[in-house]
Amino acid sequence: MNDIIWVEGTFEDLSVHQLYDVMNLRQEVFLIEQNTSYLDADNVDQDSFHLLAYIGSNLHGYSRLIPPGKKYEDASIGRVVLHKKSRGSGLSKILMDKSIHTCQVLYPDKDIRISAQHPLVDFYQGYGFKTVGKIYDEDGIPHIEMVLEK
Repeated sequence: MNDIIWVEGTFEDLSVHQLYDVMNLRQEVFLIEQNTSYLDADNVDQDSFHLLAYIGSNLHGYSRLIPPGKKYEDASIGRVVLHKKSRGSGLSKILMDKSIHTCQVLYPDKDIRISAQHPLVDFYQGYGFKTVGKIYDEDGIPHIEMVLEK
């Protein structure tokens, strides 16, 4: 995974082509593959910090880091997504490591809260996230809130 080209920055830092890549990947996975129907363009992107993982000219991984007070009182990592060609390659761990580290740099005095798809609880627990509350339905997929304390 040495061939990852990272693009990171605010919404305004992204080019229109990078933004298109992000929206395309999120729709491909969250709407088509997972067969859900929801408004992905939720007016949170404009205030978030974005991590894009390109391999060559193709976007293979993405996450957005949401500042405290926008979605939760805590900072948050969301819309974590991998292209199907990169699943099982180790990119998910690299992306999550970078997401957590960057979130801690941007918001050092805040816990990190996520809304995790329930089947991925073990993955996130491996990073120290702890479940909070009960499982709930979000767009037809079981989710649970998890927190990584600062």
